[in-house]
Amino acid sequence: MKHEIRILTLLFALLWGLAWSAAGRGGAPAAREDAGELPEAPEPPAAAEEAAHGMPDGETVLRVLHDGAVEEMTMDRYLLGVLRAEMPASFEIEALKAQAVAARTYTLYKMRGGPIANHPDADACDDINCCKAYKSAEDAAAEWGGMALYYEEKLARAVAQTDGQAVLYGGEPILAVFCSSTAGHTQNAGAVWQSDLPYLQSVDSPETEELVPNYYSVASFSPAEFRTLLHQTHPEADLSGAPEGWITNVARSDAGFVTTLDVGGVTLRGNELRTILSLRSPAFTVDAEADGITFHVTGYGHGVGMSQYGANALALEGMNAREILEHYFPGARVGPVAG
Repeated sequence: MKHEIRILTLLFALLWGLAWSAAGRGGAPAAREDAGELPEAPEPPAAAEEAAHGMPDGETVLRVLHDGAVEEMTMDRYLLGVLRAEMPASFEIEALKAQAVAARTYTLYKMRGGPIANHPDADACDDINCCKAYKSAEDAAAEWGGMALYYEEKLARAVAQTDGQAVLYGGEPILAVFCSSTAGHTQNAGAVWQSDLPYLQSVDSPETEELVPNYYSVASFSPAEFRTLLHQTHPEADLSGAPEGWITNVARSDAGFVTTLDVGGVTLRGNELRTILSLRSPAFTVDAEADGITFHVTGYGHGVGMSQYGANALALEGMNAREILEHYFPGARVGPVAG
């Protein structure tokens, strides 16, 4: 057993060397039919000079709060950890490249906004509720088993082949949020947060029940459970009487998400109730009866920005990473990040 571990360690060391070497050469594609550089958007001749002055991932150093300690790492190393945690490595390479660009863009957007209270001494953290999830090579390999070396190399290519690329609006990195899956459409940012953004608008998303595990889910609560959970954040809600009358005035967007609803006389956003009850998505229907309340839910996540399963479906249809990103972030464009 110890001999096998030593061999696996040596193979990982060799893989890391090859991956970072490729990144240092600007992401030379491997000899596979799914390899290739992120296509350049049509630009005037000056675009070549702009691309040459983009900031390579290997020259961008950030401080990451990981496992309780702040660690310095280059952007390419950080993004590889994010990809391991955030998207199935079995996805199409173009979907993985779109995820790499979205994660890079989101991180740059947050870094340019300055320190935040959750981690004032770090640029990013591994808390999915604050920044992005992060997974080490060792933890990912334990999950991937015999596919570990192939998946690690595949994710390293997704990062290297998009080196320095970001989703830009007005020349600046955008708030490139993403979710797991939606009910056929994404939703506007303003339906979830305080205001809309021009590049976070509702668009079609092609994922289906056949492509997404647990696409449909059911969550049931007894009246006592529901009352306890809601009163933790909204003690003013009147949840007396029969449960059938607790939830009223359910409003939905054209994308199928619950935008607002009244619960015990308190108006909530659909995504807020999703968070309170740990529902998989704000795309839900409600059945309230005397013995409990049941939610039938479609998709997973807040529904804003890029759908990961939708991105994979578009990649299967032949879209490249640039086309996927510019579909989910309308009005934005993919290009090099200025130093």
